[in-house]
Amino acid sequence: MKNRKLLLFSLFVVFVLALAACTGSGTTEPTAAPATAVPATAAPAEEAVEEEPMEEEAPAEEAMAFEPMSVAAENCDYGGKISSIEAADEFTVVFNLCKPDPAFTAKVAFTPFGIQPAEWIAETGGTGELLEKPIGTGPYMLESWTRGDSIVFKRFDDYWGTPANEETAVLRWAAEGAARLLELQAGTADMITNISPSDYPSVEADSNLQLLQVANPNIFYLGMTNTFEPFNNLQVRQAVAMGIDRQRIVDNFYPEGSEVASHFTPCSIPNGCAGEAWYEFDAEAARAMLAEAGYPDGFETTIYYRNVFRGYLPEPALVAVELQAQLRDNLGITASVEEMESGTFIAESSAGNLNGFYLLGWGADYPHVTNFLDFHFGAGNIQFGDPHPEIYELLQEASSIGDVATAAPLYEQANNAIRELVPMVPIAHGASAHAALASTQGAYVPPFGATEFARLSTGKGTLVFVQNAEPISLYCSDETDGESLRPCQQVVETLLFYRTDSGDTVPGLATECTANDDSTVWTCSLRQGVLFHDGSSLDANDVVASWAAGIDAANPFHVGNTGAFEYYSYLWDGLMNVEAEE
Repeated sequence: MKNRKLLLFSLFVVFVLALAACTGSGTTEPTAAPATAVPATAAPAEEAVEEEPMEEEAPAEEAMAFEPMSVAAENCDYGGKISSIEAADEFTVVFNLCKPDPAFTAKVAFTPFGIQPAEWIAETGGTGELLEKPIGTGPYMLESWTRGDSIVFKRFDDYWGTPANEETAVLRWAAEGAARLLELQAGTADMITNISPSDYPSVEADSNLQLLQVANPNIFYLGMTNTFEPFNNLQVRQAVAMGIDRQRIVDNFYPEGSEVASHFTPCSIPNGCAGEAWYEFDAEAARAMLAEAGYPDGFETTIYYRNVFRGYLPEPALVAVELQAQLRDNLGITASVEEMESGTFIAESSAGNLNGFYLLGWGADYPHVTNFLDFHFGAGNIQFGDPHPEIYELLQEASSIGDVATAAPLYEQANNAIRELVPMVPIAHGASAHAALASTQGAYVPPFGATEFARLSTGKGTLVFVQNAEPISLYCSDETDGESLRPCQQVVETLLFYRTDSGDTVPGLATECTANDDSTVWTCSLRQGVLFHDGSSLDANDVVASWAAGIDAANPFHVGNTGAFEYYSYLWDGLMNVEAEE
C-alpha cells in the first residue's frame, strides 16, 4: 500500500522541493531536502476508486523502490544535539548526534516523539486538521472528539501487539475532584484522575473503589518573568524566595506524603538535589531585602493560574489565594488573583508573556535530571524571561555526561545558580492518587507517562476514563500539557516504550535502538508488519517525517498548535535550521 501511494506522490515531491528552495531559511544543505519533501498523502479512499484488481499492477508495485528520506542541520554550530536523522533503509533509522546524550533512549520513548504516517503529516501538517485527528499505530484509534464533552476511541483490530481489552474507550473531563469522584461512585466512570486530598479516606473505606497511588516525581513552583519590572530585579526575586512559607502551603493543601521542595528537581532523580537547599522562610529578612531593592512598601501585581487539578497542585484556586495572603502579609505585595483558560495559560506562560506571578508545575516524563532542568532552564526557554547562561551553560555540558558521579559537580553548580538567580520559587513535591472501580481490572498508574487504556478491563465493552481537563490539541509533538499527552498516548506510539513499573525503556515501534562506542550515533531497527490506523505500513520515512516536522524549523510541516515544539526544542537543545534574525 505504501508503494502504491508513492506512485501518486512524485509530482508533490517536486512541488515541495521547489517550495522549500524558495522559502527555506538558506541554512539547510541539499542533503536535507528529502526530509523537507515529505511525500504527500494519497487521495482519500472515496476519491481513489479502484476497479477490479488487475494482475499487471503487482509488478509495478513491486518495482517501486523505497526512497529514503533524511533531515539535517547545516552543521552542529546551531547548538543542538541532533545533527541529522536518516532512513538508512526501509526499516532502519539513524540518529546522528552532535554530542553524546545519556538520556537518548528515555527521551525517544516520550509521547511527543510519536510517529504518524509521512503522508498524513504532508496532507495536514500545514492545517489545523492534524491537531484533532492523529493517525497512529496504537491499540486504539480516534473515532471522534466532541469539543467540551468527550473523546471516543475504538479498538484497532489490526494492532501489532496485545489488543485492547475493551472495544471502546471514552475520555471525559471534569475540573473538580469532587465531580470526578461522584462519577466514579455513581458507576458512570471506570477510572478517574487525582482524588482531592480530603476524599482519600472515603475512597479507601469504599469496597467498591480502589485508590491508586501515583509515584510520578513532580514539582510545583511560583513562576516570575524577568523581562517585566520589578521581576528584573534580582533582589526582588530573592526576597520573594525567602518570603513564602512553603511549609504552610504543603501542610494545608497537600495530602500526606507530599514535601516542601528543597530543590527544583525531586531528590528521587539522580543529581536532582545536588547543591544547596532552598532558602528558609524568613519574612523579616525578605521584607528588608525588598526595601533594599527599592520597594519598602511592596508593589502591585497579579497571580495567574489555571483551575486544573494536578498531582503537583491539587487545589490551584485555594493555593492562589493563600499565596496572595502571604505576599501581602509577609512582603507588603498587593496581588490580584486571575484565573485563565488552560490552553491560554500554558501558551502565555510558555511565551514569557505573564506580567506577574503564576502557578505552574511539572510531572516527570522520564527519570533523568535533564527532564526537569534542561526543559525549564535551557538556553531556548523564555518562560522565565531571559535565560541565564550561568545555568544553561552548565546544563549543556552536564547533559552529555553519562556517568552520574562525573556529572554531579556540574549539577551542583547549576542548582546553586538556580538558587542564586531565582527564576522561580520551588514550593512542593506533591503526593497524589487516582481511583478506579474495584471491578476495573488492571487499573494502574505508571511512574512515567499515562495509564494505557488498552490494559484496563471493565467487562462491559466500554471503558470510561475521566481526567482533570479537556486536551488542548491531539498533535502532541507541539504540546506539553498532560491532559493532551494522555489521549495522544492511546493512539500514537513511539520508537521505545516505558515499562509500566519503572522508567526503563523497552522495545516499541523499534525492536532496538543501539549506540556506537561514543553514543553519538543511534541506530533504531523498526518492527516490521506494523500498520497505521489508515491501513498504511510503518517504515523509516514515517519516523524521519514525524521527527522532521518537529525539530526542523525550515520544514514546511513545522506547524502545530503554538508552533513552539517545546519538547523538541528544549530536550534536544534547539530546533535545527532556524532562520537567522536580521
